[in-house]
Amino acid sequence: MAEKKNQNEHLNVEDALTQSEAFLMKYKNAIIGGIVAVIVIVAGFIMYKNLYAEPREQKAQAALFPGQEYFEQDAFEQALNGDSIGYVGFLKVADQYSGTKAANLAKAYAGICYAKLGKNEEAVKLLDSFDAGDQMVAPAVLAAAGNCYAKLGQMAKAASTLIAAADKADNNTLSPIFLVQAGEILVKEGKYDDAIKAYTKVKDKYFQSYQAMDIDKYIEQAKLMKK
Repeated sequence: MAEKKNQNEHLNVEDALTQSEAFLMKYKNAIIGGIVAVIVIVAGFIMYKNLYAEPREQKAQAALFPGQEYFEQDAFEQALNGDSIGYVGFLKVADQYSGTKAANLAKAYAGICYAKLGKNEEAVKLLDSFDAGDQMVAPAVLAAAGNCYAKLGQMAKAASTLIAAADKADNNTLSPIFLVQAGEILVKEGKYDDAIKAYTKVKDKYFQSYQAMDIDKYIEQAKLMKK
């Protein structure tokens, strides 16, 4: 009985091996092609990163640096459009090095330059195209767009953008600032309940912030104006 059982197991193993060999023979080209494709993709990614992406990122960072210096000096026109001694400007850096982190940052800088120069429509387009996931730069850029919307008279959009910036930041440093700004806009628009909601969030969630020290005053003012 035991011998028969062993024979059956042996036959089952042989059958499995035969089926595997048949499968491999039938799909050999597809399997080899798949393996080769994976190798090509991995090798291509490594080559792209080492031979193209990283050097390109470094070039983009180098191209961005003079603009950052102009920006810090409040020379927004030169920072935006370049100078006559080799620096091309944030706009061209964003275009020439599209897809790099430096180009993405150049969009933010260019948007703020436009805002500083009073060109709020151009500013909003660039600020809205900025893409980042951190809790400091990205919310600050979003809030800058919100302030541009306010200058363009788009108050509802301005308030909602500032509230979104506060939610994105979710910290005691930036969120209370943006919520208070949103609250002030909402009060001017007569949306007192929404303003109170924004102020109350500062009081309840960001009570350790500087803005929370005086937030009761803002809440009471909105409540009085509501009556």
